[in-house]
Amino acid sequence: MSTVRPQDRVSLCRFTFTDGRKCLTPRAPNHPHFCYFHARQESRSTGTDKLAKDLAFFLSGEYLSANDLSAALGRVLPAVVRGDLKPRAAGIVAYLAQTLLQTINVAEHEYTNAFSSNDWRDTIRHCVDQNYNYRHPSPPPQPQPADPPESSTSECDQEHVGAGL
Repeated sequence: MSTVRPQDRVSLCRFTFTDGRKCLTPRAPNHPHFCYFHARQESRSTGTDKLAKDLAFFLSGEYLSANDLSAALGRVLPAVVRGDLKPRAAGIVAYLAQTLLQTINVAEHEYTNAFSSNDWRDTIRHCVDQNYNYRHPSPPPQPQPADPPESSTSECDQEHVGAGL
């Protein structure tokens, strides 16, 4: 049985453990629902999910350029600094990135021999454009305001106005 009074529960963390217990730590002043620990845990989880989505986009497997790899690593570094990504996982990502970087020259050589240098340039340009569009999504179009209705006077009203009524 909990010794916390019902009126005091309002200021406590709302996190529920898997076994059904509630966290009894006071809420963090800068979070509406959780204590400092659970708010930080929620923030890390959200950051990790966003990082995973970004890396899945940049390293999609369809094609990989040095620009894609640079964009992906540009997301990993701040995630490590913020603590969203554990150093061990970051080390594995860095090792895989190094391996991918070593294959880019081979892929370029193979691609230009199969197609042409211009096709290679077009592919790189297309990837850079996609990366930019992903990082800077355009805002959705705003609905245009409807034209204000013109003052409608029926023919009957016009006749009364003209007759002086």
